Amino acid sequence: MNRALFLLSAALVLTSLGANAEARTLAQIKASGTLKIATEGAFPPFNYYEGKQLRGFEVDLGNAVAKSLNLKVEWTAQPFDGLLIGLNQNRYDVVLASHAITPERQKAVAFLNPHYCSAVNIVAKKGGPLTRTALVGKVVGTQIGTAQIPVLQAIPGIKSVRTYPNDQTILTALQAGRLDAWTSNGPVVAYMLKQTGLSGKIVIGEAISQERNAGAVAKGNTELRDALNAAMKKLQADGTYAKLSQKWFGQDIRCP
Repeated sequence: MNRALFLLSAALVLTSLGANAEARTLAQIKASGTLKIATEGAFPPFNYYEGKQLRGFEVDLGNAVAKSLNLKVEWTAQPFDGLLIGLNQNRYDVVLASHAITPERQKAVAFLNPHYCSAVNIVAKKGGPLTRTALVGKVVGTQIGTAQIPVLQAIPGIKSVRTYPNDQTILTALQAGRLDAWTSNGPVVAYMLKQTGLSGKIVIGEAISQERNAGAVAKGNTELRDALNAAMKKLQADGTYAKLSQKWFGQDIRCP
């Protein structure tokens, strides 16, 4: 599928499924006492399961945002490529799952202010392709539904781009030799390699894009968006954000 067709298809799916949805207002959410947040649950260290416990930077951040609004959180986890569709079906109030802000997604949902910025890097086995030019003739894996797909499709000479449900399955495919390279969020890859003991065997290479990542609410849900942005700003000002960022990354990853 070429880049233009891919982007058009994605935008049409998101917008058409959200056409008749009616999102809960801030007043309705406050009356219920519970904020419904959806995430992927398979993107460590941002959101993932440890046993039956949902953990990660975005999970801690979502809980802190809700607490500042005197709300409890009801978490939902589902595959990444269905999260924004579910938002437009009114299955939850907000998505917090490392979505890069793109023009196509902005047509379908209302993004919050970005809660972190990051590079997307090429990843390969030691001695493998680690630059754009080295990807000529190579098979590259990335996660389905991400903003990385059109970026990869625009790099000349790549043999094929294969999509997988999550980064764990891509890492397995790379190790097994079914892929020559992989692209993903740099901090995520670094965390995974450290946790699996693969640092040095799997190497992080050139960045192919820079992403501003944000949560999202349904289009038109302005009061909720503004309340969440204000809560996030408060957490950044009072040191809560920096504390959580240091806990998970050893640095402050907010956008400059």
